[in-house]
Amino acid sequence: MQRMAMVIGLVPEKVEEYKRLHSAVWPQVLARLSASNIRNYSIFLREPENLLFGYWEYHGSDYAADMAAIAADPETQRWWTFCEPCQAPLATRAPDEHWAMLEPVFHMD
Repeated sequence: MQRMAMVIGLVPEKVEEYKRLHSAVWPQVLARLSASNIRNYSIFLREPENLLFGYWEYHGSDYAADMAAIAADPETQRWWTFCEPCQAPLATRAPDEHWAMLEPVFHMD
């Protein structure tokens, strides 16, 4: 299992919309995440900075293939059309990132 964390900004005018969307994530989107070996997925919001912190545990063996399956899923793509306008990616993210991945520096079981 691999713990993974990421961060992205949230457009101030879209905070309530983003919260509303995530109060009822579509079952097909959740099923695709599960099928792609994502477990224990949480998103936290820090206001007033409007930063989203995401955390998940990856339980698969081919991360690139699992992420490609998520990205290719039509229902997930449709979900993103609602979520992405709410998000403000960090200017410092890597060229291939939407959410900026975070480096793990500590973990306690």
